[in-house]
Amino acid sequence: MKKETHPTYFDKAEVTCACGNVMVVGSTKEKIHVEICSACHPFYTGADKVIDTAGRVERFKARMVRATEKKTTTDAKAASKKK
Repeated sequence: MKKETHPTYFDKAEVTCACGNVMVVGSTKEKIHVEICSACHPFYTGADKVIDTAGRVERFKARMVRATEKKTTTDAKAASKKK
């Protein structure tokens, strides 16, 4: 391996999150600052919020109901034809 071609590796690099959480990892940077981590991200904390933009969630739920109704009527028609 050639000397001075690889960056310096820090075994105990500190990753600091905006929430105040500090983790020690291995990296080529000595200090890393991040905006979000596993301690404060909603996916990991379970505090996931649904942001409804212009009724998108309601429209999606309405489409799912219509699709389910279509499927049950189609199944009922197919069952009556078999008899």
